[in-house]
Amino acid sequence: MYINEIFHSKKPVLSFEVFPPKKTENLNKVKATVAELSSINIDYMSVTYGAGGSTSKLTPEIAGYMHNDLGVTALSHLTCVSLTRPQVKSMLSDLKDRGVRNILALRGDIPDGAEFPLPDGYRYASELTADIKRFGGFCVGGACYPECHPDSDNIDKDIDNLKRKVDAGADFLVTQMFFDNNAFYDFRDRCVKKGIHVPITAGLMPLTSANQVERMCVLSGGASMPSAFTKILSKNIDNPEALRQAGIAYVINQIFELVSNDVDGIHIYTMNNPDTAKRIVTAVDGLFDFK
Repeated sequence: MYINEIFHSKKPVLSFEVFPPKKTENLNKVKATVAELSSINIDYMSVTYGAGGSTSKLTPEIAGYMHNDLGVTALSHLTCVSLTRPQVKSMLSDLKDRGVRNILALRGDIPDGAEFPLPDGYRYASELTADIKRFGGFCVGGACYPECHPDSDNIDKDIDNLKRKVDAGADFLVTQMFFDNNAFYDFRDRCVKKGIHVPITAGLMPLTSANQVERMCVLSGGASMPSAFTKILSKNIDNPEALRQAGIAYVINQIFELVSNDVDGIHIYTMNNPDTAKRIVTAVDGLFDFK
């Protein structure tokens, strides 16, 4: 199923994100995780491309496994920073052959010292989005940053770039993780004023360990942390189980508030942890319509 059709048929939409293994020999373990996650009521599941395309060869295989073996609508990430246009066409053919019909089109982080853009490559995700649409047969999603992309000068210029991505054919948007719902509401209002009217799904990550807290600033692209959240973290940072429970509880509260404020969708960055995902969805299941 095309994900834009899901957004047209229900609201809010619920989805998960998983990542491929760093090593091929761990592929079956990740597939087992994906199978466990697929037993939870969701509308689709995405699989990332890997930093610098490091796990790119496994992304189509996992996406195809979701679609063909598990019957889950799959969203395959496609990062163009290290790909030429012919390579993208080859990737698109592979995904289509596997029955995958949804792609999250991303530029990706530029590796240190790497040539960018590549000859016959891409500078912007909007260019990749346009090429996927010309190829045909895919629903295309785009990434967005409620508190501005780290490479943008300011939020207004960032939303101008986002509008170009939507005009190039992006059917829906998925936010980078955020912890302040008010930042999301402000971003959503700015998008409407700019003429962006595609569904925007909120990306949320439960911080359940001290290591995750330390990495959050890098992964989130500078997302702000409300004082209520930082107090929870600081109070429980030396108590692993309490920190895990607090991180899950915070995301659950975020979801209740976002759904009350008419969010189009919730996208949970699961970090390949089915137990955490189950605990969150069990608490919010009544907010989502699964027939």
